[in-house]
Amino acid sequence: MLTLALIFGGRSAEHEISLASARFVADMLDRERYEIVPVGITRDGRWLRPLDLDAALSGGLDDCGADDAHLVMDPARPGLESAASGFEPLDFAFPMMHGTFAEDGTVQGLLELAGLPYAGGGVAANAVGMDKELMKDVFAARGLAQVDYLVLRDAAATGPGAVAAVEERLPYPVFVKPVNLGSSVGMTKAHDRAELGPALALAAAYDRKVIVEQTAAGRELECAVLGNEEARASVAGEVIPANEYYDYEAKYTEGMMSFVIPADVGADTQAEVAALAVAAYEAIDCCGFARCDFFLEQGTGRVLLNEINTIPGMTPMSGFPRLWAATGVDNRALVEEIVQLGLRRHAVRSNLRTTR
Repeated sequence: MLTLALIFGGRSAEHEISLASARFVADMLDRERYEIVPVGITRDGRWLRPLDLDAALSGGLDDCGADDAHLVMDPARPGLESAASGFEPLDFAFPMMHGTFAEDGTVQGLLELAGLPYAGGGVAANAVGMDKELMKDVFAARGLAQVDYLVLRDAAATGPGAVAAVEERLPYPVFVKPVNLGSSVGMTKAHDRAELGPALALAAAYDRKVIVEQTAAGRELECAVLGNEEARASVAGEVIPANEYYDYEAKYTEGMMSFVIPADVGADTQAEVAALAVAAYEAIDCCGFARCDFFLEQGTGRVLLNEINTIPGMTPMSGFPRLWAATGVDNRALVEEIVQLGLRRHAVRSNLRTTR
């Protein structure tokens, strides 16, 4: 039996989504194969060892009863240390967190220093996948088609100068987002100058870099990817939000979106989306699992790559598990494969030389 640290919460605007995703993973893990050690990270960054996993995931970390905890920074004895439980050896970590201080390579770097195998991509893949500017630059270097965009940073991200820079480059409507965040938090669709200024200010409240993207008129598609050296893609699905666009409410409120799997786009487009998803995955050197989002442009039929999510949502409503279920991989098998991919990646890295 493997002792698995399920890490959730975090210093992110996507804290609540992390709890729901962690609940899904916990429910899908085979308890005859894994002993789960819950590790919660509060909104202010404290690491806790909850006494009850169910209470922590259902009621949150504030009132669940937990001890302060920390990872032991000793690759010879990876584990968790807390006041009540003492030292608990760990075999594997499953970080199921989204957004800043989680999906951006920071937690992955900590796990690398601790010598602990973990689920998902490495430090660089997560860092590049979270930073939309770096991600899009990498995609452009690989020749992957995407919408036009503009990045504004620091003091230049708001005010009249920022509005003028956007209007000089992109036609309305535009999407305005924090560069380092997901789940559509801080995102606005600005239809004109009156909406653009507040949209920039909102995004800048979440991150020092703001990205403004040209709107792609068409359909929204998603495709999931699994694998290390040889990645494979799921069927593509189509997101049809009840709102004007796929915002936070549509993503996480029952009845606010429909998800058609497989997307009714024809075999050729399905194959193109799958190939582009694997290409995006390989471009950032991802491994384990990820989800890629696309636009199918109206009129031209072009498939445009939007972004990659290196720790996609894993709630019952989330696209990632639903796409794999439609491809023939049920939820329990999906979570098991993610764990095995992480163990294999760690074994390969452990054989690399660290001395001359």
